[in-house]
Amino acid sequence: MIEVFFDGAASGNPGLAGGGLYINMGGQKEVRRTFFLGTLENNHEAEFAALVASLRYCLDNGFRSVSFRTDSQLVDQALAKRYVRKEVYAQYLREALELIDQFDLFFCKWIPDRQNRNADVLARKAIRQQIK
Repeated sequence: MIEVFFDGAASGNPGLAGGGLYINMGGQKEVRRTFFLGTLENNHEAEFAALVASLRYCLDNGFRSVSFRTDSQLVDQALAKRYVRKEVYAQYLREALELIDQFDLFFCKWIPDRQNRNADVLARKAIRQQIK
């Protein structure tokens, strides 16, 4: 099972948004990806969009047993409860749950911001790349 760290960031409300994905594959092999998410309402929406993009990346690359890590309590709780109140987030959650059903094994765990720095740096990099 691999650990997948993901993060979303937005530069305003609304503003440009980006996502970051970090996977330490061991043996000095790492995966670092940025996702351009366009203009989104806020950071919470960016977190959900980054979740979906990260799930797609894992499925597209044959990772079927994964343990996701997020610093977003909203995303972590939405996945655990399979529910979120706001419709704008609910559409991402529905898509995420459909993707999660395709994994052999899936976990998601909340972690503090300091433990998600690699993904955070990548999410912010995605925003900067959109500005250029």
